[in-house]
Amino acid sequence: MQGANLIVECLIKEGVTTMFGYPGGTVIPIYDALYDYTDKIKHVRTSHEQGAVHAADGYSRSSGKTGVCVITSGPGATNAVTGIATAYMDSSPLVVISGQVGTSLLGKDTFQEIDITGVTYSITKHNFLVRDLKELPNIIRDAFIIANEGRKGPVLIDVPKNLQVAEIDYNMDDYIPSNQNKKVKDKFEIREENETKSKLQAAADLIKESKKPVIYAGGGVKSVDQYELLKEFAEKINTPVLNTLMGLGGIDRKNPLSFGLVGMHGSREANLAISNADLVISVGARFSDRVIGNKDEFAKNAKVIQIDIDSSEISKNIPAEIALVGDLGDVLEGLLEKVEPKDNSAWLDEIETFKDNEHVVDKDAFHPKNIIEAFNKKLGSNTTVVTDVGQHQMWAAQYWKFEQGRTYITSGGLGTMGFGLGGAMGTKLGTPDKKVVLVTGDGSFKMNCNELATVATYNIPVVILLLNNNALGMVRQWQNLFSNKRYSETDIYDKTDYIMLANAYGIEGHKAESLDELNSILENLTLDKPVLVECQIDHDINVYPIVPPNDNLLNLICN
Repeated sequence: MQGANLIVECLIKEGVTTMFGYPGGTVIPIYDALYDYTDKIKHVRTSHEQGAVHAADGYSRSSGKTGVCVITSGPGATNAVTGIATAYMDSSPLVVISGQVGTSLLGKDTFQEIDITGVTYSITKHNFLVRDLKELPNIIRDAFIIANEGRKGPVLIDVPKNLQVAEIDYNMDDYIPSNQNKKVKDKFEIREENETKSKLQAAADLIKESKKPVIYAGGGVKSVDQYELLKEFAEKINTPVLNTLMGLGGIDRKNPLSFGLVGMHGSREANLAISNADLVISVGARFSDRVIGNKDEFAKNAKVIQIDIDSSEISKNIPAEIALVGDLGDVLEGLLEKVEPKDNSAWLDEIETFKDNEHVVDKDAFHPKNIIEAFNKKLGSNTTVVTDVGQHQMWAAQYWKFEQGRTYITSGGLGTMGFGLGGAMGTKLGTPDKKVVLVTGDGSFKMNCNELATVATYNIPVVILLLNNNALGMVRQWQNLFSNKRYSETDIYDKTDYIMLANAYGIEGHKAESLDELNSILENLTLDKPVLVECQIDHDINVYPIVPPNDNLLNLICN
């Protein structure tokens, strides 16, 4: 068979049924091969390579499978860089296959040649430039293994065009898929067994001694789907759970132990809880600067137990008293065996007093809180929220009542405006049985609104909530608070008619300027086709609370 057919056959062996991409000169052989496999692989052609990678990322984050996309060389490859970096920062497993100029033309400034392995060296877990067709099956298998082992992330395979058309004798029965050929799992119980047992006991002792513990849970919980273990652990030690942005969905927000978002835009009760804690149990979280603020003031009276698969994260930003490095499920199971039940009711009652009952949004105001709650009520359970980046992202994080699971998908580490529409497409295709709503803003939406064409072409039933404040809202908010209200290039009073834009792609569009109008729209909203709902809001509405950058979490600005 030809190398291109070998690539597709290996992907099928890996269980790939959906992939994303955009044709180009150096991947014509791969697309020629795909022509014969339409019954086995659904290929989604996006409008731009960045959208393809974001879609593969959303597919991965929602389904738990490895996202796959194909891009061409040169500008196709560089267009994909932002999507790859987004996945890398948020530990999302992808396999990105890029076409490359022929091996005899490498390094000669050939048309559409770029050293994409060099470009992506720092934003992939690993990347490969294929130089020998015989190596290709092992490279593909290794790519899937690397993307999923330990801390997950993207892997890129760069395949010269001449190898795609070269022929090889290969028996596909000899291909052992990655899920049958994984390296020995780094089982927590067998790593330095005696030391591990003593660390588990030491952690259990710290938990027993603590009077004001908190669990600080991040995206690692969702990455390995250990929601029930986290819930069981929290309930056994009767301890509040605070979430990073990436960790939302790690525990059901309706659980009385769930206190939601912590950090720069966290609630008053969450920030005061971690600031007054005497023990912080970090579960799959990396102590981002957006959470800790001034690291010298962060939880300064608390000891830290840090649980993470990635040893490089241990004590990187905040010193850990006890480090438990290993698979999250293994560690939590080990801790559950050793911890004793606790009664922290007095501490939980104290946290309740931290709530901000002074700055309350008027229930009739056309405010993002009321808008998001209206959508939450309409869509109900079994819904995944995808966001772009900005004020709308934080409002969604603050106000949506996330169910347990992969129910909040956003660009956390890189903060990628334009992630949302591609991410929402991939999320819906990865979990077709779930409702998907994209919460976006006018600034982010315009960055990749070309993907409306993809949404319409494939009839992907995503609900798009566009919060339009005619501003680059989050930057404008910082200018308001920290730059003497000098609004330089952040007011956007352009002439874009988003309803006409949606209609141009054959997508139903609605606009609301009041809660009454919105409720009328939602009452008649159908969820079996794509739809855009634009909500025109005041550009002076800011996200509160906010902790100024590098400040103490106690110094919240609440209005």
